[in-house]
Amino acid sequence: MIKGMHHVQITIPIGKEEAARQFYCGILGLTELTKPPSLQGRGGFWLQVGDREVHIGTETGFDRYSTKAHIAYEVEDIQWWRENLEQHTIKITDAIPIPSYERFEFRDPFGNRVEMIEKIK
Repeated sequence: MIKGMHHVQITIPIGKEEAARQFYCGILGLTELTKPPSLQGRGGFWLQVGDREVHIGTETGFDRYSTKAHIAYEVEDIQWWRENLEQHTIKITDAIPIPSYERFEFRDPFGNRVEMIEKIK
């Protein structure tokens, strides 16, 4: 039996952890978690997102712009998020509509596809 989802991992280029922290902790406001000592030498870092985690790993030789794989963050006040990201020169792409949700997409500074989604009340 699968009980739920523990974490999701995305990747950034090796050596880009500080730039990723500026984006994910600074702009998105996520909280960094302390990685277990056994994993600290592998690069990357972990984030708390609600009651789940996002693990930022490192790898080279991968074109993140070539994939539809993505992470979707459920948000409140999606219009605020759109405006905030645009103020940080993040290019917003309107997503294909789905019933009961408002959403949009963008690429993080490393090419990872990201979706912001809000349930329509």
